Amino acid sequence: MKTIYQRLDEIIQRITKESFRENTGLGNEIGYYIFDYEPRYEMLVREHVHFLKQKINDGDYGFHIKEFDLYEIMLELLETKGYLEKNFKMEQVKGSEFVFNATKKTLRLTEKDDLIIQYIKDRVVKGDVVFITGVGKVWPVIRSHTVLNNLHQVLDEVPVIMFFPGVYDGLELVLFEEIKDDNYYRAFKLVDRY
Repeated sequence: MKTIYQRLDEIIQRITKESFRENTGLGNEIGYYIFDYEPRYEMLVREHVHFLKQKINDGDYGFHIKEFDLYEIMLELLETKGYLEKNFKMEQVKGSEFVFNATKKTLRLTEKDDLIIQYIKDRVVKGDVVFITGVGKVWPVIRSHTVLNNLHQVLDEVPVIMFFPGVYDGLELVLFEEIKDDNYYRAFKLVDRY
């Protein structure tokens, strides 16, 4: 079994290959990838994502990494709509589950005009490599398989890598190695654990 450090080191080797960024060699499948990791390595993975972004975006690699932290996007959208403070107050009165459901409706999750998906789509250009982070922070409001399914429909010219604190076996997403998110079979494992 590879260590987390070995696996993190393999990311740059993968994403800097031209064939990776052009989505070639995938049998015409769209380049969606999952980098799964043990949740205890969350801070290490965050630091490595920051390192990769800085190295690639400040270097001469011919592409840029665009990171989208789902939690930060959710907060920004709620703040922009004037709902963030209202949600805090509403949670005290009506509870967390009520706020989760209200937030899902506000963000139009799974709708044609899903605000999270639109936010990402509007900020990506051909030639980028997309990193999706914040999966654990935003659960249970936003589910990883929902983001992947909906993003898959609108973003198909750039590779997308979701950093997933849990296990992905090529079919099933298990968040925090405990919570079965849902089946998702369109993504490839970015770096195998073995």
